[in-house]
Amino acid sequence: MPRSMFQSKPVVCLISGRGSNLEAILRTAQAENWQAACGIQVVRVLSNERQAQGLEVARAYGVPADTIAHADFPTREAFDAALAEAIDRHAPELVVLAGFMRVLTSGFVARYRERLLNIHPSLLPAFAGLHTHRRALEAGVRVHGATVHFVSDQLDGGPIVAQAAVRVLPDDTTETLAQRVLGQEHLLLPRCVRWILEGRVRLNGERVVVTGARPDELLALPR
Repeated sequence: MPRSMFQSKPVVCLISGRGSNLEAILRTAQAENWQAACGIQVVRVLSNERQAQGLEVARAYGVPADTIAHADFPTREAFDAALAEAIDRHAPELVVLAGFMRVLTSGFVARYRERLLNIHPSLLPAFAGLHTHRRALEAGVRVHGATVHFVSDQLDGGPIVAQAAVRVLPDDTTETLAQRVLGQEHLLLPRCVRWILEGRVRLNGERVVVTGARPDELLALPR
């Protein structure tokens, strides 16, 4: 099908650090040729940190990247307003938090309701917040993982799209566990972005329904 027959589906990604999940999205989009296949294109990357390595990742893939430093604003609300203004210039169908380490105000979340996607390094609702891998080891869980979810005004809350699990090994450290979880994040997030923009995801109350997904894609279990 010619590209012109697809409606453009712009995506804006928000980052704070090294941008490994951003790179996973851009690498997958390039490999699967999302723009030609279904009209999906990451049109802008925004960071709240000037030194975020992910800015250079974006530019390496030819995606314009800018910084809106939260430290330049007197309040959280003022920062979120500036961030929203920058996002809205691109009229995105989806805003992806690809390692964005800021708690967003309820007004910002409401503005992008059902268009704001996050990935969190735990099997939510377990271990919301920071230091998830250390807390998982301290709790003695046997399974850990990652979750892609729509954002709500509850910290790391909102309807779950898909999850991926890894076994917690007896000799795991926070670093080794984090690395295996990150590998699953890099598979999970691009898949969910494409599902949503292909129109395969809908919300039924607080539950997500995905059309045409295999059970192992919705929940990748450890082997």
